[in-house]
Amino acid sequence: MLDLFSALDISASGMYAQRIRMNTIASNLANYESYTPEGEPFRKLVPVFRAEENPQDKTEVKVRVIAILQIPDTKLVYDPDHPYADENGYVELPNIEPVKEMIDMITAVRSYEANLKAFSMTTEIAKLTLELWK
Repeated sequence: MLDLFSALDISASGMYAQRIRMNTIASNLANYESYTPEGEPFRKLVPVFRAEENPQDKTEVKVRVIAILQIPDTKLVYDPDHPYADENGYVELPNIEPVKEMIDMITAVRSYEANLKAFSMTTEIAKLTLELWK
């Protein structure tokens, strides 16, 4: 029964990590053309994950979110009419590609769904095991 709880923990850690990933992608998409009040472009957010092994059982590996980084890259676009254009007419924009972000969102959703399916199957196995013990 203890192994069932470990499996639930692993699936839950994967769902949590993918939820964080989806939130950062949503933030990136929402701020695709955003600026701070000081005129600085929004910096893309990227979650950083780490696999953590259980010292007693090397096959048990959970996912941990260890940081959410701001990527300092921006892109320069020539747009002299933009309110944040420099003296040469270039504007510093957030380095966010909506198509790439949507692809990342789809993979995050699929990964979340896979972890949810594993979680659901594990709970179903636990229920059936308890019914057999009756």
